[in-house]
Amino acid sequence: MLRVRPIKSSDKDDFFELAKLSGYGFTSLPDDLELLLSKIKLSEESFSKAIDAPGEEGYLLVIENMETGKICGISAVKVGVGLSKPFYSYKLFSTTQVSASTSQRFDMDIMILVNEYAGATEVGTLFVRPEYRGGGTGSLIARSRYLLMATQPKRFGQNILSELRGVVNDDGTCPFYEHLAKKFFRMDFNEADYLSGVSDKQFISDLMPKYPIYVSLLPSEAQAVIGITHKDGFGARKLLEKEGFRYERVIDIFDGGPTMSAPRDDLLGVKNSRCLQAKVGEKGKVRALVSNESIENFRTCAAFVNPQNEDGTIIVEPSVLEALEVSEGSKIRFIEN
Repeated sequence: MLRVRPIKSSDKDDFFELAKLSGYGFTSLPDDLELLLSKIKLSEESFSKAIDAPGEEGYLLVIENMETGKICGISAVKVGVGLSKPFYSYKLFSTTQVSASTSQRFDMDIMILVNEYAGATEVGTLFVRPEYRGGGTGSLIARSRYLLMATQPKRFGQNILSELRGVVNDDGTCPFYEHLAKKFFRMDFNEADYLSGVSDKQFISDLMPKYPIYVSLLPSEAQAVIGITHKDGFGARKLLEKEGFRYERVIDIFDGGPTMSAPRDDLLGVKNSRCLQAKVGEKGKVRALVSNESIENFRTCAAFVNPQNEDGTIIVEPSVLEALEVSEGSKIRFIEN
């Protein structure tokens, strides 16, 4: 059985391996041991502390093979983005120019540098080892984040966003970056992307153009990848859209990848999940994601259950209670999958 739980310090070797496997352009999983260790430390602190209002916490969830103990995937929830460090994006706006004397009209897109997601909560760092992809593994690790939010909504911002990786070639070059940002930063894409993840982002404010950029002035290679998801991110985008996220014409300033967003309480995993009392029984007919109601000891797994709405119970197999580390009679949260 696979289950999702908070990352632990003892997971560091598997975590480092996932970071190496993630490849170019995966800003939140840099090949930097010190930074990755700091992410584990922040996650352990965030899960363990009592919170009445969101700050700048960071939660790392791993998906674990319970038989081998191997970590086969990861995802994250980052609270309070854009507060101590700006969260820069490009927002696309449509503009129209009309000339009465020449009887011509032009509809054009312009990009403006914005920091409009300040205070929002970001879901990201979704990565699953290649051999575990398919069969619902990605959905389990991704949707577990929304069950976490449903457990204690006050820990998280009211607006949730997700940055998807844009088009990056196998050799590490990025068409959008090469034709725009590189002209101002004068460094390779990987270096700029790395600095964006580990620095205070002041270099972006210092060097990025402050004026609107007309999309039509960019080379066709750059225009073609605006708002386009990396080939390895199509599945993640579908999961986000199914959950309620939408692309509102906001893109990453380096790779041009789309930023998706949604109100927290409109996400299906938050809005439609329910809590019932666990009761041991036979395998049910309803496929669902189930979680316990703990934050520090948060656990999630996929299961076939039998909700009994008339008496407020949900029938689950003993292995489900074992995965969630709860006993019969405990409250568990579920959402049909």
